[in-house]
Amino acid sequence: MSKKDKNPTDYQSNLDVFATKGMAGRAPKFKMPTLESDPRFAYEVVHDELMLDGNSRQNLATFCQTWSEPEVHKLMDECMDKNMVDKDEYPQTAEIEQRCVHILADLWNSPDSAKTTGCSTVGSSEAAMLGGMAMLRKWEAKQKAAGKPYDKPNLVTGPVQVCWHKFTRYWNIEHREIPMDKDRFLMTPEEVLKRCDENTIGVVPTLGVTFTCQYEPVKQVAEALDTFQKESGLDIPIHVDGASGGFLAPFCAPELEWDFQLPRVKSINTSGHKFGLCPLGVGWVVWREATDLPEELVFWVNYLGGNMRDISLNFSRPGGQVIAQYYNFIRLGKEGYNKIHSACYKTAQYISAELQKLGMFDIIYNGDMESGIPALCWKIKSGETPGFTLYDLADRLRIKGWQVPAYSLPSNCEDIAIQRILVRHGVSFDLADLLLNDIQDSINFFEKHPIQVPLSKEEASGFNH
Repeated sequence: MSKKDKNPTDYQSNLDVFATKGMAGRAPKFKMPTLESDPRFAYEVVHDELMLDGNSRQNLATFCQTWSEPEVHKLMDECMDKNMVDKDEYPQTAEIEQRCVHILADLWNSPDSAKTTGCSTVGSSEAAMLGGMAMLRKWEAKQKAAGKPYDKPNLVTGPVQVCWHKFTRYWNIEHREIPMDKDRFLMTPEEVLKRCDENTIGVVPTLGVTFTCQYEPVKQVAEALDTFQKESGLDIPIHVDGASGGFLAPFCAPELEWDFQLPRVKSINTSGHKFGLCPLGVGWVVWREATDLPEELVFWVNYLGGNMRDISLNFSRPGGQVIAQYYNFIRLGKEGYNKIHSACYKTAQYISAELQKLGMFDIIYNGDMESGIPALCWKIKSGETPGFTLYDLADRLRIKGWQVPAYSLPSNCEDIAIQRILVRHGVSFDLADLLLNDIQDSINFFEKHPIQVPLSKEEASGFNH
């Protein structure tokens, strides 16, 4: 058979991929191509572009998991075609989702973990919004029953990640966010009570504030609200944003009281793809008791021959992450999660101690497992002039592939720039040493070449929470 008798695509498949006609041109960027192309060509074009993203293992800005066991990759591949929300077609995946909900409810000390309710979500942001919606609807029902207005709800939080700003904006709720102060970076009971009134739908402490990585004092806030109820008659619930800490405190700080042990905590969200050790993206929300989820947020949907109970905001999403979560539960157990997270805390504390020795940094949080997540953050000491800013240091480290974000703190502390490292599963002592060497090399470079015009936060990496 001559070359001209062959299908052109079949002929090109015998060539080196870079010798094909497709690779002689440019990939379309604004219009769909008219003709199909060799799958190897299409793959190579996309694959090569993705190299510019860098190495996710060196991304010390992200809370998200960047390493998984081979078995997780296999399960994800096996579940690629399963719609998590289609519970009628994939009943066993639905059953596994509910097992995970009950396991989390038990882990978080629900009084009746086998009967409470919750669901998986795309991530902890969706889970947080479901928890917030439940508080809003419960508050509205209470106001209506008392014949009171229900058009001016408010929510009290500490310095929070952007998902809570989205929630309050999307649902028309006044956001009473407690600003940071020079000597206070977290929510305190006193600051919470200043902002509570009969229109407060709930209070949201964060177990692992994204700015400084520390736990907010959930128990102390709950006790303050208990006293507030006795004095005012106002019963204000707590939703804990445990996006990070929900998968850490039960294993590494078991004595910490922050969960459903406190009756005022009505719901908790967490992120499975952070310290739950799952691939992106899965979150979870669990209510303390089934009655804490208003019935009007539950949809019974007749779809593809089945009557499905649906809570989440999305109606089509992959099931693999939920399956991977269950795999982690039965693979690791409490012992395995404790070992993995404890190793991360030790690495964070090691990096913190080494940075402290440099003498130019103030460590704000050092990776203490009783008070925060496996991470550390620091700022340049007051009065110190090292010849560079943290933005410059972050920029220099990117040359070596590291993403170590520098950012300013929020309201009232915008003039304070800090730098942060997240230590996830897979960030070993060896990687830590490589990073510390590159930090020292960067400092040495700045000593020889002092920065004449320091980078501003706008010119730096553009990192946002």
